Amino acid sequence: MKSSKTIAGAVSISVLALALAACGGGGGGAANEPSESNGGAASEQLAKISLFQSKVEIAESLEALAEKYKEETGNEVEVWGSAGDAYITQLQTKLAANEGPTIFSVAPGAEAEKFASYYSDLSNEAFVDNIAPDMALEIDGKVVGVPTGVEGFGIVYNKDMVDPATITDVASFTAALEKFKSEGVNGFSLSQEAYFLIGHIINTPFAVQEDPAAFLEQLNKGEVKMADTPAFQEFAQVMNAIRTHATNPMEITYDSQMGDLATGKTAMVHQGNWSYGMLADYDDVNVGMMALPIAGNTKIAVDIPAGWVINNTASAEQIEAAKAFLNWMITSETGKNTIVNDFGFIPAITTIEAADLKLDPLSQAVYEATQSGETIPWANSLFPQGIIVNDLAPATTEFFLDANMTPEQYLQKLDEVWAKAAK
Repeated sequence: MKSSKTIAGAVSISVLALALAACGGGGGGAANEPSESNGGAASEQLAKISLFQSKVEIAESLEALAEKYKEETGNEVEVWGSAGDAYITQLQTKLAANEGPTIFSVAPGAEAEKFASYYSDLSNEAFVDNIAPDMALEIDGKVVGVPTGVEGFGIVYNKDMVDPATITDVASFTAALEKFKSEGVNGFSLSQEAYFLIGHIINTPFAVQEDPAAFLEQLNKGEVKMADTPAFQEFAQVMNAIRTHATNPMEITYDSQMGDLATGKTAMVHQGNWSYGMLADYDDVNVGMMALPIAGNTKIAVDIPAGWVINNTASAEQIEAAKAFLNWMITSETGKNTIVNDFGFIPAITTIEAADLKLDPLSQAVYEATQSGETIPWANSLFPQGIIVNDLAPATTEFFLDANMTPEQYLQKLDEVWAKAAK
């Protein structure tokens, strides 16, 4: 398995979530003495840089962070207006015109591949040592990006109803669903939305392959088939157990899925840490996150929505200033506090202590997995673009609506639609 977020050039992919971005420009700010409590920030005057990004939710926090950086170091970061959905188009235009950012952020996969020629090599920077295991953005074996944060998904379970130690393989998973069904409880819930139906749960059989990117490349070329691969055969048995012993996902929405988990009507769901927002308003919710137990997997899927990169076409002075800013952001108390409390990200760096975090139970599980390195990657970020919504979800819907379709036929159907989408 790849040990970091390597981009496979031959694989076309879909992009999930967050396109943050950053900077370019000239000039400089007046130098101030750095605060001793803020990571030893550089006191020399550095080139002015600008920060361009798409995530509206953190725009004000970034502005405030830039002000604090200037106060503590005397160096200036200009935050450009949030570009929202137009970010990628504007970024491409600015880069092509040599007007664009010194630092910007990209999502792993197609987005990172698209702009790969612009990245500075950060492999030898000291601050890279603070990145959590397996969470650096890498291309061709080089660290090119600092993760903005992490997200994770797996089986979210009611701790008062489920003991993870008793669900370790397909047989015990199936037995648990049978038991809950006999008690009038829905043992496991998927919901009808494409990613919550198939896009996330199918990640596991890909992610447990020795080299997920290589496997996907072979699958795209028709050199391997899911139907012939043991991990996918187990995955199909899990889906069959859900169809046989749990409520049909076609009858479930995201809202009802999480509401039923919160009220004890459902014991387990397949979801991510983001879903805790749907549980927070309920009293006495006691949940955890565990692995989907196929092919010996014991890890949840954790990855970075985006990574901060430095534009290698900027001036040498701007590149050095950008490195100084990234270093300050992930090592200073001000920067670390902003990442967690203002941006609201689960940190992907080791300089933030667990005691400093105020995480919900699901985010805490993702954080702990990130710090230990006990994770599997988001292999689904390497899927052919649009395949989850346009191809895999319809095939899975058919499986759940047609009781006569066998697990083997389901895998054959997935192989069939994959072959068409990969052309």
